[in-house]
Amino acid sequence: MLSKKAKYAIRAMIHLAARQGTGPVMIKTIASEERIPKKFLEAILVDLKNGGMLKSRAGKGGGYEMAKAAADVDLGEIIRQMDGPLALTPCASKTAFSLCDDCPTEKFCTIQVVMREVRDETARILEGKTLESLVTMAQTSGPLGAEVDFNI
Repeated sequence: MLSKKAKYAIRAMIHLAARQGTGPVMIKTIASEERIPKKFLEAILVDLKNGGMLKSRAGKGGGYEMAKAAADVDLGEIIRQMDGPLALTPCASKTAFSLCDDCPTEKFCTIQVVMREVRDETARILEGKTLESLVTMAQTSGPLGAEVDFNI
């Protein structure tokens, strides 16, 4: 299940992607407009900055902005930064593989085979959805956030 932290991170990133090139956006603006608790958002934005997706500027006129083009950031990257691997089991993970404690034998584990398929399809879908594509979707459907519900 997608954590609330990952959902808020996606909403904040869409917000910033829609305003890319206009300068930093203050945390309180993002928190207010996206209905995200400010303290929680602060921690999320630091994680996204540490992941190389955002940059920040302190002081007057400061805030957060995209460190990469919106076309170069996909939902899979954001979710991995917030929640870790996409795989449902550790034995199906590409980035954090480990054998399951209760698995009798990895060689004949049908659960692992299915979980790898789930991981691959999940990654394919999430990696195919860039922030740019989500902003474009919102803009063609009406004002940002008006008709497209980013509360995923």
